[in-house]
Parts: sequence; C-alpha cells; structure tokens
Amino acid sequence: MEVDSWEPPPVLLAVDLVILTLRESRLCVLLVERGEEPFLGMLALPGGFLGHVGEAILDAAHRELGEETALDAERLHLEQLAIYGDVDRDPRGRVVSVAHLAIAPGLPEPVAGTDAMGASWVPADAVMSEQVRLAFDHSRIVADGIERARTKLEFSALATAFCGELFTIAELQQVYEAVWGAELDTRNFYRKVQAVKGFIVPVGSGSRTTGGRPARLFRAGPRTMLSPPLIRPVPSMQEEE
Repeated sequence: MEVDSWEPPPVLLAVDLVILTLRESRLCVLLVERGEEPFLGMLALPGGFLGHVGEAILDAAHRELGEETALDAERLHLEQLAIYGDVDRDPRGRVVSVAHLAIAPGLPEPVAGTDAMGASWVPADAVMSEQVRLAFDHSRIVADGIERARTKLEFSALATAFCGELFTIAELQQVYEAVWGAELDTRNFYRKVQAVKGFIVPVGSGSRTTGGRPARLFRAGPRTMLSPPLIRPVPSMQEEE
C-alpha cells in the first residue's frame, strides 16, 4: 500500500516592531518608507525576516530595533505583542510575523534601514484614523500595539517607560493623556498616582521649573502592577459620534 509523502508548506518567519514614543506631547509610531516591492513607496512598520535559521525571535527583534533606531533594546521596554499569520497578509507567500511592542522616551530622528527609503515618526492618531495607509496588515498591528499600551497603562507601571529617568507628575500625566487620547483632571490624577504606593518615588528635594513653578521630580518605583489601577476615562456619546 503506497503512502503519500507529506511535506509541510514553506513558511517564512518575520518580526515587526511597533515602536512608540512621545514627541511634543503626541503619541507617535515609527514608520519606514519601503524601498522595494511589494508595496514599494508605502509606509510600513520596521522589521524583517529572521537573519538565519539559528536566530531566536527575540534576538531578531533586538537586531531590527538596533538597525532601525540605533538603540540598545536593553535600555527600553520591549515585549512580544502578537503573532500574525493570515494566509494572504503578504503577496510574496506565507509569512508569519511575530510583532513586538517597543517603548522609549524622547527617541531621536530615525535613520532608515538598508531596505527602506526613509523613516519618520508619524502621529499615532493619523494611523488609527487611516489618514495614513500602511502596507501589509500593519495598520492592524499598530492598532493592537496602541490598545496594548492603553490597557497596560491602567494596570501596570508602563507609563514610566515613556518618561526619562527623572520626571514630574505633570509629565507623567502627559503620557496618559497622549496614549489614552483624553484630557485628565490634574488634581484627580495627582491624587490617584500618589495613592498607588511604589508606582513613582520622589527624588530627594529635586525639582524642575515648569510654567514658572518648581515641580517635584520622581523616578519609577519598584511596583510594576498598579493597585488600585488608573482606569482610563470612558468616551462620552458625543465624542464617539
């Protein structure tokens, strides 16, 4: 009895990076202009295929991050976001992408990688509203990355990853407002942040002058999960319309 031989279909593995930062108090995502087909000239997330068979996925993410931003992945927040494997997501064939979310404060102007014609910071709301169209399924990946960041700001200390080593509570509030896309009451925010022990820690008697007033400086504390959480405001019916 003849048994048909079976071979697994060829699948390429790639990594994509949703790199978020704040620029002029706006949440921005790093995009590159593709320098080759498919989608020549369109904007896309930085990323690429695994460099070799033995390269670990996290190592590939670190490598792509360094190539696109010249940043050391150990000095910023980097986590796996999700796996994207729709059959028709890439016209070159079956490509499965392991997307990662990277966050860092005050990132510099990006430098395009070897297969890109340009790289730039683009306001995240322009991508979310589809004013800026992206190649492949990268709009979906960006949306997932932003939603991950928004959710984690409620229950974790992720917001401090958007700040420098030292920051004021007003600067921390700017992070929440930029990522959530909502204006927060200053007194209420200050009270809630101070209620979470270990979230942020005052730095001696240090202060920074903002708006003519000295503001106390803080650094990230030891607590990684927030209790009680900082729940994001629910959009009003008018805002949703």
